[in-house]
Amino acid sequence: MNQSIQSLEKKINYHFQNTKLLKQAMIHSSYANEKHLPKYECNERLEFLGDAVLELVSSEFLFYAHTKMPEGELTKTRASIVCEPALAFCARELQLGEYLLLGKGEDATGGRKRESITSDALEALIGAIYLDGGFANAKEFIHRFVLNDLENRKLFFDSKTILQEIVQAHFKDPVHYELTGEKGPDHDKIFEVSVFIGQKEWGCGSGRTKKAAEQEAAYQSILKLHQNNIK
Repeated sequence: MNQSIQSLEKKINYHFQNTKLLKQAMIHSSYANEKHLPKYECNERLEFLGDAVLELVSSEFLFYAHTKMPEGELTKTRASIVCEPALAFCARELQLGEYLLLGKGEDATGGRKRESITSDALEALIGAIYLDGGFANAKEFIHRFVLNDLENRKLFFDSKTILQEIVQAHFKDPVHYELTGEKGPDHDKIFEVSVFIGQKEWGCGSGRTKKAAEQEAAYQSILKLHQNNIK
């Protein structure tokens, strides 16, 4: 067992009895293909299981946290918690991409930062914890790393909409986004975007897509507006 896997255990504050489960959770299909491993040895089966556990835990959490919320709204809120960008956000906080076993081609084209890959790995990790330590340990992990700080993450994911509402309520000038730079090769490009309200720049952000860069820029703008007591 290598040091990086041990450091991941420390980061998630869970020690595996069966470390093979943790390693399997980090095996992407591209690595399994490259190493000629059987298809079932990549993390996709664990991802399938983890997805179900995550849905149950997040459903229970919302059921008790919002006792008067109707079914349709509960479903919508749960979907926002377990969607790919939200899970990738959680995976990024754990730096999960650094622990993945990827094929050389996938690694070379930025797979460690690809949201579809990191979000799947997070679900696979949940599945591995569930098999190794049971439902209670999986639930504890989900509460600590997925269901934590939901208000701040909602602010991040809905940042463009929230910023638009703030600007309409407090400013005469419209909000607009400007692409200010691009860095890196085509397969691993980083976009840089600034947000302006009228002529004044309020925030800037970067991301692997223009949309992600705009989202980050809008989020930074909201934080700055809040500091100026504009909400």
